[in-house]
Formats: sequence, structure tokens, C-alpha cells
Amino acid sequence: MSSRSQIVATIGPSSGELEIIKKMIAGGMDVARINFSHGTHESNGGYIKNIREATKTAGKRVPIIQDLSGPRMKTDSGHAFNTEEKSVITEKDLADLDFGISVGVEYIAQSYVGSAEDIRQMKGELDKRKAKIPVIAKIERAQAVKDFDAILTEADGIMIARGDLGLNVPIEEIPFLEKEMVAKTKSAGKPVIVATEMMYFMVENNRPTRAEVTDVAYAILIGADAVMLSDETARGKYPVESVATMEKIVARSEQTAKTESINAL
Repeated sequence: MSSRSQIVATIGPSSGELEIIKKMIAGGMDVARINFSHGTHESNGGYIKNIREATKTAGKRVPIIQDLSGPRMKTDSGHAFNTEEKSVITEKDLADLDFGISVGVEYIAQSYVGSAEDIRQMKGELDKRKAKIPVIAKIERAQAVKDFDAILTEADGIMIARGDLGLNVPIEEIPFLEKEMVAKTKSAGKPVIVATEMMYFMVENNRPTRAEVTDVAYAILIGADAVMLSDETARGKYPVESVATMEKIVARSEQTAKTESINAL
């Protein structure tokens, strides 16, 4: 039996081929994410074409999240928020947004959101383009945690992007911030995705660590609507296995969550 909670898988060089995407859908992928911090319109457009074709074969709807890069800059350890940018919506984001609209993406994930005004500006850009696409706010800055309630009011959904968030708040706070933000988002009746490094060990290995299994289960038990694979499927060696393994963990976690809910009556 498949899980009710959604599995979001990032499509990239390791998973962009049609046959691999078909296997990922069969294994439990519900939503595809494309990270526009990487690739080109040509390469990302190819992934989108393959996703659409694979969904027709599978007879399953798999919406696409276009994850805009925002004002990021390269650092020795990867990337970080570029504080010198005047807006969290960059010229690159607008060009990518135009492309995403042209190919019919179902969701926009907005990076480095710091305030409700950032979401309003993104929705304004969508209105200018006469596009009705829900905006998911990525929570990855301390400022976003501080202004979370206002951001939640404006956003159509929340992605708890724990990778960058863990660089901007004390790392020991992450599990508790995750739990609080999931609860608030659920209370608001909006979808919430828990993301980043959920099964990172599977970038190089064919099974996750025990700690990662617990991490995925924790997200489901506290009420997350979706859990997300990033590098595991975008550039990892085992994209199909990563999805299938996460599906097993999520389905098993939902059994316990359902039992706990019944016992609480």
C-alpha cells in the first residue's frame, strides 16, 4: 500500500533520463522538484519533458516544483545567502520564472524568503504574467523563522529547508523549529514539506543510516505532508532506491501515526 504523505524527489543529472523517472514514479515519487540553481533552461526543460512523458505512461499526476535559486553566492563550503542583493527575487529568478510558466510548472518554491513582503512581490510578478501558480516559501534564514507567522499567512505552502537553515540558526534548534513550523502550517491548512539531507548517506550508498530512517519517520509523525530528497536523487548513485526506501519508511510511519491518532480518541 502506498503512502498518503507525498515524496518529493529532485530531478537532476542522476535521475533525468526517462526510464529512471518512470522507475522513480513506480517506486513512490509523488512530486518532482527541479532546482534552478543548477542546469540550464535546455537541460531542465529536458527533465520536465521526461517527467511529463513518464507520468503519461504511469497514469499518475506528478506535479513539478520549480525551485528558484534566489540571491545565492558561492562559498568555500557550498553556497550562502547574498546579503548584497537588494531583493530576494533576482533577474535570474525572473528569467527562470518566465521559463517555468512557459512549460507549465505547478508550483514555485521561493528561496531565501525573509518576510511576507517577499512572497507578495513574487505573487505580484506572477500576476504581471497572468500566471496562477502557488508559491511555496522556503524557510532557510533566521529572519524567516522570526517572521514565520506573517510569511505563512501569505504563502501557499512551506518548505523547511534545513540545510541552509542549519547554517543560520543554532543547529540544536532544528528539530524543535521543524516541529513548531509543521504544527503551525498544518493548523493554517496549508501543505508543509520537510527537506534537505533526509537520507544523504544514499548519495553514495544503497541504504540510509539508522539515524536518517528516524529523521524521515519523525517528520511524518509530527505531521509533515511531504518529505523531500535532494542530492540523493539529483546527483546520487541510487535515485530509484532512495525513493523506494523513503516510501517504505513513510508508509510504516503513517501506520504508527494513525494508531496514535485512534488511541487518542
